[in-house]
Amino acid sequence: MAEVASPTPAEAFELLLSGNKRFVAGSSEHPNQDAARRAETAPGQQPFAVLFGCSDSRLAAEIIFDRGLGDLFVVRTAGHVVGPEVLGSIEYGVELLGCPLVVVLGHDSCGAVAAARAALEDGLAPAGYVRDVVERVTPSVLAARAAGHEEPDEILAVHISHTVDLLLDRSRVLAERVEAGQAAVVGLSYRLADGTARVVASRGLDVGVTAAS
Repeated sequence: MAEVASPTPAEAFELLLSGNKRFVAGSSEHPNQDAARRAETAPGQQPFAVLFGCSDSRLAAEIIFDRGLGDLFVVRTAGHVVGPEVLGSIEYGVELLGCPLVVVLGHDSCGAVAAARAALEDGLAPAGYVRDVVERVTPSVLAARAAGHEEPDEILAVHISHTVDLLLDRSRVLAERVEAGQAAVVGLSYRLADGTARVVASRGLDVGVTAAS
């Protein structure tokens, strides 16, 4: 695969944003999804962004951002909860693959967030390892309530923002690159019904953060 100049964090974010706009408008171009791209990327990869999102089946990154093979380094867990494997995967994308942008992608009607809210209200936590997922989301729900946020969109925005801060707090590699202006971390909230992704948190990139509605 031929070496190409890595985009800046702002350029990488614009690539994602423009792709999402095409997806919402129903005018997806499906770039980098043909046999030529498959052959081009076989020797190696140079994704322009790390996409850390929820595992929800309706949140397929390459589709909702209209991208293709080799464009996104995707990491997904239920409720986009963070563990050592997630941090290692993100650091791999940033440090070894040179991705200038990390996106935390949450969405409305998130089962993990709903389960955390329910556990706090009725005191009944799920069984098995699902409980671990819920316990990792619970601090975000508590923080949202402490700030007076009760609406689902508001709680989701707090959870996404907390995830952004957690990545920077736990990964020195990522924090140093953001501080040096080499990378940025952006939190996006995705609406399942209309396909739009709005910014709810940004570190290292001057983009508009919108309030929950």
